[in-house]
Amino acid sequence: MQVWRFGDNIDTDAIIPGRFLTINDPAELATHAFEGTRDEFSMQAKQGDIIVAGRNFGCGSSREHAPLALAGAGIVMVVAESFARIFYRNSINVGLLPVICPRAQEISETDKVVPHLDKGYLDVSGKILPTEPVPEFLRRIIDTGGLVAYAKTIRSEDLCIK
Repeated sequence: MQVWRFGDNIDTDAIIPGRFLTINDPAELATHAFEGTRDEFSMQAKQGDIIVAGRNFGCGSSREHAPLALAGAGIVMVVAESFARIFYRNSINVGLLPVICPRAQEISETDKVVPHLDKGYLDVSGKILPTEPVPEFLRRIIDTGGLVAYAKTIRSEDLCIK
């Protein structure tokens, strides 16, 4: 699991430039992720990698393409001090795990990060960094592959008020 480190206020245009918004395939979007910002990302990111960032990750437009490109690149988790609200929700919708860690800036690209989200922390090369809890129902949506996949698992009788 490689760590890709970014700073504060990384906007959705940096994650996936607007000229690629006609693409909807996650794998194809991934080939353009961070183009013009960090060009090596699309060539070197692999399944299981994580992104670590500062404050306000995913600010800018409300495009779902940004977390979709990251998921297509194999990113399984984005750890940040804070997220733009719409990016956070879009991440869940596409099955990408957003984790709020107030001390995310302490994580470097050479660290080994082991999440213990059920216990509320990340083990970062032996250092414990607390995280905000990810509610169980959101984890179920993410683990299922996103909101659409999760909705397909719900039986209509489960939606009835009893």
